Amino acid sequence: MHFPVTPWTEAAAFPVLTTMTLAPLAAMALVLYSRSFTTALRFGFAGTALNVLLSVYLLAVFDAEESGIHLVEQAHFAGLSYTVGVDGVNILFIPLTAVISFLVMLYTFSHAKERYRDRAYVASVLGYETVLIGAFAALNVMQFWIWSVLEMLPVIYLTLHSGTGQRRRWAVDRFLQYWLSALLMTLGGFLLLGFGLIDSEHPLTFDWLTIKHNNAYLHDETLVFVLLFYGFAVRMPLFPFHGWLPILAEHGTVASCAVFLVGLKLGVFAVLRFILPLLPGVAENWAGLVLMLALISIFYGAVMALLQINIRRLLAFAVLSQTGILVIGLFCFNDFGLEGSIMLSVAYGLATAGMLFSVGLIYERTGTALMPRLGGLFDSNLTLGMLFLVSALSTLVKPGTPGFDATHLIIEGTIEEHGWLLAIAILTGNLLAAAFILWAFQRMFLASCKRFAQPYSSLHHPVFKERLITAVICVLLIGTGFYMRPWLRLVDQDASMITKGYPIHSSMQHGPTEEEVQPDQLQIEEEQP
Repeated sequence: MHFPVTPWTEAAAFPVLTTMTLAPLAAMALVLYSRSFTTALRFGFAGTALNVLLSVYLLAVFDAEESGIHLVEQAHFAGLSYTVGVDGVNILFIPLTAVISFLVMLYTFSHAKERYRDRAYVASVLGYETVLIGAFAALNVMQFWIWSVLEMLPVIYLTLHSGTGQRRRWAVDRFLQYWLSALLMTLGGFLLLGFGLIDSEHPLTFDWLTIKHNNAYLHDETLVFVLLFYGFAVRMPLFPFHGWLPILAEHGTVASCAVFLVGLKLGVFAVLRFILPLLPGVAENWAGLVLMLALISIFYGAVMALLQINIRRLLAFAVLSQTGILVIGLFCFNDFGLEGSIMLSVAYGLATAGMLFSVGLIYERTGTALMPRLGGLFDSNLTLGMLFLVSALSTLVKPGTPGFDATHLIIEGTIEEHGWLLAIAILTGNLLAAAFILWAFQRMFLASCKRFAQPYSSLHHPVFKERLITAVICVLLIGTGFYMRPWLRLVDQDASMITKGYPIHSSMQHGPTEEEVQPDQLQIEEEQP
């Protein structure tokens, strides 16, 4: 199948994707060079704000009417290749990364406590943004893998030096156990992709576009799928590869967790980029096992969330339950499911980040994330209560939020491909999500306080900056919820391109070709009136 490729020179005034990758990197260098924390924070704020403006420009120059890869930038040196581009698969993830990074820097401005008063902390957040944008834009499988390796560095530093738990080193050890295993599996899968094309006509390459054009010649496709999918399942995370996430969420810093939630969507993106287009036939054959893991994730995550007393662990298990719904949408093998998964992944990332910001600001006031020790926060902290509530309703796919239309698309795709029973399972999982999210809201904000002292006042806190964070997240969630059509147009063309590549489902949708029809069948059709 022909796959259109458009270089950046035809649409943009400068290489916008590389600029977005280098902008926070340059700000990080200035932060490390600066001598005062205040100056470092200003450099960090400027770097993230610049990327928000660049993401707006990226959306403006992206041509949603044309399918294929846009704004492609390529460079070759010393036998290595650098390729980045954007399409409907990643066009929304890059601006999401920029917005969340900007809000994290604003959060740091608001609460520059002792554990945050470190230039290395600000530099780590900027480095994290660089890694995520570079990975989302990568069109070289080894380039994506290197970014994934580099992602561990800011996560480890932020957890060890800025975390709030008492067992941070143990949390990092568990994190490394899971992630190093995932990286080894994905490395094996990517190496098999590159070496699987080697013959007299195909030299060794790790370029995604080249592999996509020649994926019919790949060898050991089943082994490649197993290695890549289970490696990405740790990143999403999917049951039973999720054990590191609740631990890291409990012991890490809230601000870094907000960025990290976007990093989790890198696993969903990786399935969209490196499995479904490159290994469509194997993905169809293994869909049964994948759907089983996704269903377990939905209900296991929901039940475990109901059992939590720590709000951070509750949100971590909520992410596990959400991932199951996203994976079902990915493996519907139709436009509805793919579009719904992309949009819902972005909505979940923004909404869960909003709840984490609310929880983090509450922690700064109370010194605890345990729900039994909280209560009565809504009257004294209306802004934080509204931020949590609007974000929670967005994860519960209520009308007026972006999750509503996205989940509706996934339900349609699920019914079309797998029938009503699986669709009912998704709706039941969403009902359980409403139970544990709204129960957490009631315990923290509406129930009577369990303490005699109530250190919940907004005095001595930068209320304006907190309201700005709340306004940005709420406007994005409600605005996109009521006006979803332009965002769906961004992903529509490329979702259709992916679904046309499935060998089984595309033949079922379009019927046999003229060459596949037997001569006697043609004669029978001609004799019919």
